[in-house]
Amino acid sequence: MPLQPANQPQLIRSTQKDDYYQNCLRNNANEAFQTLAGSKKWLEWRKEIELLSDLAYYCLTTFSGFQTLGEEYVNILQVDPTKRKVPSRARRGALICLHVFVPYLLDKMLVRLEHELQAETVGPRASQTRDWNLTSFFRERAQWAVGRLTETQRRTLLHGTYFLRQGVTFAHRLHVALFYINGAFYHLGKRVSGISYLRVRGLPGDDRAVRTSYKLLGAVSLLQLALTVALQINNFRQRQRARQEWKQYRNLASSGSSSLDPLAARTSRCVLCLEERRHSTATPCGHLFCWECITEWCNTKEECPLCREKFQPHRLVYLRNYK
Repeated sequence: MPLQPANQPQLIRSTQKDDYYQNCLRNNANEAFQTLAGSKKWLEWRKEIELLSDLAYYCLTTFSGFQTLGEEYVNILQVDPTKRKVPSRARRGALICLHVFVPYLLDKMLVRLEHELQAETVGPRASQTRDWNLTSFFRERAQWAVGRLTETQRRTLLHGTYFLRQGVTFAHRLHVALFYINGAFYHLGKRVSGISYLRVRGLPGDDRAVRTSYKLLGAVSLLQLALTVALQINNFRQRQRARQEWKQYRNLASSGSSSLDPLAARTSRCVLCLEERRHSTATPCGHLFCWECITEWCNTKEECPLCREKFQPHRLVYLRNYK
């Protein structure tokens, strides 16, 4: 009896199981690195640690020719576009690169480019000397590229970067909606590499009824996506206006901070990054941190870094107009 294509519930359960084990591996790696290197280094290298954790997971399973834990859980096998052979090593390697490296590199480049375009000055910061890592590499490349642009070109590129970030999210959601309808590829990397799945054993239920219900879910997802795009276009000008107002406030804050005495400068430092606090945020216990630092911390540990008081991330209070 020939093997049948895997349906949507099997692919979704497989992905959920893989995500669970990947998160366990990430959390263990983050905790070990934070214990050995400290919180500041961990915040700086957190995304790279997660990248290496995902790479190790897929190299030990997919690249080595074995099923992942999620695929084994639902009894499905990877096949190439011919549906007759398992994917070659080169095809599996391309899948891992598309699934692990491409999202990481794209996010790094877009975040760094957008940050440099929003900055008021680029030249003086480019000469700073810091320890080399991937973040500093992307920062130096972005500063070099942005430094060669005029003010009009920077503004245009900033708008283009924003639309590109929204376009990536839109493409992902559109791909998921098409998966609900067609039931072939749940990840963009598998669609590009041509890797699909066959199920080892049949299901007791009616497969046609299952696929029909998911087609209805896909149609609803497409409708929701269309409404979301309309709202995004309507709110784009408001986002740009808010960014301009925040830039003016940041300039006022930086000009006022230059007149502070050394004692005030020490008290305005964030204990996580050991730099001057930006976007001050208070925990329920009253301690102050940078917004970026404390939210990154809460992604792993929902407690205050100083007094270890437990709290939920939604209880963080962003302090406006606070020096």
